[in-house]
Amino acid sequence: MNHLISIRANVVNIAARQIFPAEVQISHGKIADIQPTDAPCKYFLMPGFIDAHVHIESSMLVPAQFARLATLHGTVATVSDPHEIANVTGVEGIRYMVRNGNSVPFKFCFGIPSCVPATAFETAGAAISPEQVRELFQTDKLKYLAEMMNWPGVLYGNEDVAAKIKIAQELGKPIDGHAPGLRGEQARQYAAAGMSTDHECFTAAEALDKLAAGMKIIIREGSAAKNFNALAPLLHEHWQQIMFCSDDKHPDSLLEGHINQLAARAVALGVDVFKVLTVACLNPIYHYGLDVGQLRIGDPADCILVEDLTHFKVLQTWINGELVAENGHSFIKAPVAEKQNYFHAQPISADSLQVRAASDTVRAIVALDGELITQEEFVKATIVNGFAIADPGKDLLKIVVINRYKNAPPAVGFIRGFGLRQGAIASSVAHDSHNIVAVGTDDELLAKAVNAIIEAQGGISACNNEETKLLSLPVAGLMSADDAYYVAQAYQDIDTFAKQLCAPVQAQPLQAPFMTLSFMALLVIPSLKMSDLGLFDGNKFEFAQVFC
Repeated sequence: MNHLISIRANVVNIAARQIFPAEVQISHGKIADIQPTDAPCKYFLMPGFIDAHVHIESSMLVPAQFARLATLHGTVATVSDPHEIANVTGVEGIRYMVRNGNSVPFKFCFGIPSCVPATAFETAGAAISPEQVRELFQTDKLKYLAEMMNWPGVLYGNEDVAAKIKIAQELGKPIDGHAPGLRGEQARQYAAAGMSTDHECFTAAEALDKLAAGMKIIIREGSAAKNFNALAPLLHEHWQQIMFCSDDKHPDSLLEGHINQLAARAVALGVDVFKVLTVACLNPIYHYGLDVGQLRIGDPADCILVEDLTHFKVLQTWINGELVAENGHSFIKAPVAEKQNYFHAQPISADSLQVRAASDTVRAIVALDGELITQEEFVKATIVNGFAIADPGKDLLKIVVINRYKNAPPAVGFIRGFGLRQGAIASSVAHDSHNIVAVGTDDELLAKAVNAIIEAQGGISACNNEETKLLSLPVAGLMSADDAYYVAQAYQDIDTFAKQLCAPVQAQPLQAPFMTLSFMALLVIPSLKMSDLGLFDGNKFEFAQVFC
């Protein structure tokens, strides 16, 4: 921008721990001058917030539409792992995300997914080799090697894993970790191999182990995994080694808030405001080498005007000197997005979901609200005519995963924790390989929910005997290119419907049933999950038997 912009506010210099009234001048997209003044100012101008680890795809929005909502809450940049679309369409999916992100004024820092496919125990749509990792670094200028989920491969010298790590280290690129529950000597070995961050800690003790090993901790608060309460006490002493992230955030919760919410909660807990803002605004810049301004003369004008430093209500968001959001209204104009997908599943029948009982006891997944981890439980099976069936009366439902890349028999198991009384929900957002995952009270409704996804070539669905609701996600079966506000409302509608299918007397409805559902196929998170190839024990890293 060539004209001069002037903003009068209380300037927040985080690094210097100073707040002072000043007139800030912006020219050509940069901070041209900061002149202190004696005149009192009402509002506060500070650097913008940064999400230090997020999968944009989990918002169900293409990057340009994600930016429209994120900037409402003062987010000016994200450290984004396109792992989800990469598992569907490979390198071209990564390049799609970069192109779409570059179409709007927002600072997306995309990394290279390190684990595509995430494991050999499921069917993915693509694979990314070490040679492609090098090409993406050198040709496409991607910034970091994204979460290394295959921590056993790191510790035991898997050839493919070691090659990708070596390439990143040779080129001086940060490497993100991902090792839920890893403690002690194994955590030290993992860090020593080059893993610089971890966003999977769900206890303070685990985080302290990893901090001691030299890793930085990213406190996560998304739509499903919520670790802020457990880890926030670490901010008082370890703020220089901590960042904030959402990881996976659905569109309705993104509409409500983003990193600004974590900053407000931390301040409310009594954490020094400059420590909080260092975590929320600066540490990602330092760690990943982001081209994001820190509200200094000569920096890009990436700053936000907030009402106060307690609640962080955002009044204006500026990126490269452009006003992109003001008072809850986005000025970002997202272009029409190109489409890409990989979806070849054929409709299924209810009969294909029948399970002949091999014993009278099943090993059931137990979904936990607000967690990515699960438990296992041995449950007395309900058997009719020799087949084990779902029994909503004891919250024992069927879970199925269907290969979306080619025709194959469904994988069928049992799950507790969803509390459905009559109905089914299904999704083609199913980490990591994004096959179709569904949970339901009977085979007919499961087939109905799954076939709605197949007909739409991707999306989320919920149904009972009377009706079926669907949110179509035609971009890789993960995202919509429609207006962000429309998608947020459509998601909220189907989410509400899904929760109404639950029996409040028997089980509390999950806070985010579709987000929780999407992680029931995430094999790298313990303890029991379901892939398109069968029930999987995430502790032993091997398949498990449904019947015991």
